[in-house]
Amino acid sequence: MDTKELLKKVRKIEIKTRRLSDHIFGGEYHSTFKGRGMTFSEVRQYQFGDDVRTIDWNVTARYNEPYIKVFEEERELTMMLMVDVSGSEHFGTTNQFKKDIITEVSATLAFSALQNNDKAGLILFSDQIELYIPPKKGKSHVLRIIRELLEFKPKSNKTNLAEALKFLSSVMKKKAIVFVLSDFIDEDYEKTLKISGNKHDVTGIRIYDEREESIPNLGMVQMQDAETGKVSLVNTQSKSVRMAYSKYYQQRIDYFKETFTKSGCGVLSCRVDESYVKKLLGYFKRRG
Repeated sequence: MDTKELLKKVRKIEIKTRRLSDHIFGGEYHSTFKGRGMTFSEVRQYQFGDDVRTIDWNVTARYNEPYIKVFEEERELTMMLMVDVSGSEHFGTTNQFKKDIITEVSATLAFSALQNNDKAGLILFSDQIELYIPPKKGKSHVLRIIRELLEFKPKSNKTNLAEALKFLSSVMKKKAIVFVLSDFIDEDYEKTLKISGNKHDVTGIRIYDEREESIPNLGMVQMQDAETGKVSLVNTQSKSVRMAYSKYYQQRIDYFKETFTKSGCGVLSCRVDESYVKKLLGYFKRRG
């Protein structure tokens, strides 16, 4: 992609996603996450109408009357986008690849952070850390993130989410809002996700194509694994082959949902031909 074409693409995504974040997501993002960046300020006596969840039971027991904790909202939050750039993200049977939707969703979230004067950072991962952009504020920084999402060529096609989460823990010492964008065809990340989920506000956004869910009956077909590059001849006429594939795929998705939920993280799934706008808005509203 030459520079002119890249700038054109960045501009196109900026116009589309900035409009969304300005009109829709800015407010929703703020109301969803503003309460997450709170610092303790003081305690005071309970007044009628106060949220009972803020009662400080230790102080209440000491003085024999209800006291509540008063928090101050931190002026700025940090948002980290963790984006899977492995080979399977280049799959797509409709008009768009999973990678295209991931780029648009990431850009929308980055502009929402910008609008709320928050920092945004980026981690691109495969089975290794491909790129790390430390969190910063400002429009030019967000445009750099979009540019990398569009143009970056990963060294590896494989996936290892556990490694990416370990890296997140090593670079993010303070609590952050973390969005992990992937198809989550991976396993063995439960332990590291639990650690990240305890420290950060993590949401897994699964972008998928409905054609991945099952193999159609097409006779003998040559198939290539997008992550390993391995080519094999598959007999798609065999019902057991089709069922084994569907079972494997479903197990990965169940693992994703259960692991994220158990770790106290948010879960969102969006098919490439669905409106990610509606999905994100619904998720923000449920959490707000």
